[in-house]
Amino acid sequence: MDLLLWRHAEAEEGPLDMQRRLTQRGEKQARQLAHWLHQHMPKQLRILVSPAVRTQQTAAALDLPFETHRRLGPDAGAADLIAAAGWPDAPGATLIVGHQPALGQMAALLLSGAEADWTIKKGALWWFTNRVRQGETQTVLRAVIPADLSH
Repeated sequence: MDLLLWRHAEAEEGPLDMQRRLTQRGEKQARQLAHWLHQHMPKQLRILVSPAVRTQQTAAALDLPFETHRRLGPDAGAADLIAAAGWPDAPGATLIVGHQPALGQMAALLLSGAEADWTIKKGALWWFTNRVRQGETQTVLRAVIPADLSH
């Protein structure tokens, strides 16, 4: 299974967290990473997105169908992301467009075996895959693409 974690691009500040929109810079970040994804994404990519406006706008830059999952909102935890994605047993590839701290906590869990407060920068993508070698399941970090290096 491939699992791609994409943190929403830069968003405005505001009192209504779920309604915060992307800034102009955030819109550019989303477009640039979407362009990179179109060139590199796995076939049959399932896209799961938080209901927050900023994640919806980030995912919309891909111009592909996606599913909105309430459990992937700003209050989500790593366990919510794992359950939604079906990691590591779901077939194919899943892209989650979500939030900190859950994305960083999941990245830490996948690579170190324990949740930790790792930071995934706004607009960045982390790509994981799992494989079995000599009877042992391994998690592999395939790519980390910061928003400013995706074009």
